[in-house]
Amino acid sequence: MKRTDVLIIGGGLAGLSLADHLQMRGRDWLLAEAQEACGGRIRSASLAGAPFDLGPAWFWPGQHRMEALIRRFGLQVFDQFSQGDRLFQDNTGSVYRNRGYASMEGSLRVAGGMGQVVTALLGALPDNRVMTGTAISTLRQTDGRVVATSANGQIEARRVVLALPPRIAAETISFAPVLREGTMKAARSIPTWMAGQAKFVAVYDRPYWRDTGFSGDAISQKGPLVEIHDASPSVGGPYALFGFVGWPPEVRAQHRAETITHAIAQLQDIFGAALGQPLATEMTDWAQIPTVATRRDREGPSGHPAFGLPLELRDLWEGCLHFGSTETAEGFGGYLEGALESSERVSKAI
Repeated sequence: MKRTDVLIIGGGLAGLSLADHLQMRGRDWLLAEAQEACGGRIRSASLAGAPFDLGPAWFWPGQHRMEALIRRFGLQVFDQFSQGDRLFQDNTGSVYRNRGYASMEGSLRVAGGMGQVVTALLGALPDNRVMTGTAISTLRQTDGRVVATSANGQIEARRVVLALPPRIAAETISFAPVLREGTMKAARSIPTWMAGQAKFVAVYDRPYWRDTGFSGDAISQKGPLVEIHDASPSVGGPYALFGFVGWPPEVRAQHRAETITHAIAQLQDIFGAALGQPLATEMTDWAQIPTVATRRDREGPSGHPAFGLPLELRDLWEGCLHFGSTETAEGFGGYLEGALESSERVSKAI
């Protein structure tokens, strides 16, 4: 059995940031991540020889924790491309210039993809403290300690931090003693942000949409893509567009190939014939990943929820158990900044 002072469950931005806080303070910690790689909902994939974000891609000026992290690791930031006309496709397929609103002007991106942030944080942490492919199935508290069980063995810790969405924790981990009914109800009631989404990326040798005066921003009532943006790197190519897939998760799961085919055809209909021959495409359907989305998450909230840490999720197991994902952030819940905010709060609490 391994032993540590603090066990962090979840290797997304919140978990890695908390590990970083504890490491800098000289604390004893271990991190267990269920997937084979850390990053959580951050995913940058190599397509046509360049990295593109299939998870979150933006942060915003004034999100000072993200800004500080970027400065610390010397990462490069650039503005989301927004020059040119935005487009609107109605439910008949007709396309109009500058109708509707889809611009992400003012948002910021990280050169090389948001995965650079994950890579930088991992580089600051000792390899032997980060355990991937380690899904915690049971947490048992006894005598002021908590024993976590996974298929790889057991870990004993003085404190445990659930740096994963509350719904995921409630659905995938057994607690002994059983958490109060109000605690479980509160955890299950918090939507996992963006968990019901799928993101599609198409890569091209030229930014054909820019050549014809379009920004790459588009809104569609026809689909399958409902919102489209330029996903190109800051300098040079290859170039790309990405879109959020609006078709229901069940349809996407059963008709993945058809969804991709229709998405390419839609880009061609909106931006021109050259968009019909991408160099590469990729779609990540977050709703189909058990460590990200529960069945309830597949429906998704209608707007941005009022996130935060409910009273029912505080002071659990005499201070031995803490919730610490972006969904528990009071100020920037759901955002990357919220993941850093939560890790900062938990670090101070323990």
